Amino acid sequence: MTHLQAGLSPETLEKARLELNENPDTLHQDIQEVRDMVITRPDIGFLRTDDAFILRFLRARKFHHFEAFRLLAQYFEYRQQNLDMFKSFKATDPGIKQALKDGFPGGLANLDHYGRKILVLFAANWDQSRYTLVDILRAILLSLEAMIEDPELQVNGFVLIIDWSNFTFKQASKLTPSMLRLAIEGLQDSFPARFGGIHFVNQPWYIHALYTVIRPFLKEKTRKRVFVSLFFNPFSSPIQSQSVVDPTVLKRMDKNEEENMQPLLSLD
Repeated sequence: MTHLQAGLSPETLEKARLELNENPDTLHQDIQEVRDMVITRPDIGFLRTDDAFILRFLRARKFHHFEAFRLLAQYFEYRQQNLDMFKSFKATDPGIKQALKDGFPGGLANLDHYGRKILVLFAANWDQSRYTLVDILRAILLSLEAMIEDPELQVNGFVLIIDWSNFTFKQASKLTPSMLRLAIEGLQDSFPARFGGIHFVNQPWYIHALYTVIRPFLKEKTRKRVFVSLFFNPFSSPIQSQSVVDPTVLKRMDKNEEENMQPLLSLD
């Protein structure tokens, strides 16, 4: 085990070896091979190329060097192409702060039985008068930046649950194609996180219809991990075997499930 793996439990080390092809004997060589590709993209400003940073991209792409480099390049390219999104990119920014306060995103205190962090969004909490959908995306990305520092989560990943209960048609009208594309590019194509499952629950018909429109733009791997359940409450109903969320985690939730959400970032 190298110092770069010091934050991993024995179980997670074995998981990294078996599932991600992580080998401590070749770890530094793997990192260097990705770093050597940086010169092939002089159009991109790679602001970080240290070992620990590159490692998270290798883990996100199961140590396929070129795929890891492509993700690294897209990470910085996305930030170059959307400069306004990353100005004042901190928890004290007014828009980000309010989105975080409203639970975009919230996180359960317990990990699931695969060691994944469970993130929960209650879509109806969005107050359009105080912050935008872009602010919500910024808050999610900022939270992920903080959480991905944890090497355990680099290996084990995340599960995302979006509860659409009481989400209005007026709110849904703001989910424009350009906004959805921005979110897909930022989360699917440009961030080194492993998402084991994305659950849409309790969505009205117009969200279900919207998903059918955006589904072709999702990668096949992502599509296989999206579970759409009409009028289904994951906090009080058993999770089907098809799902990737451990029911014993969610059963601890009660009707006041939002009170069980952990703040993911300090707002001070």
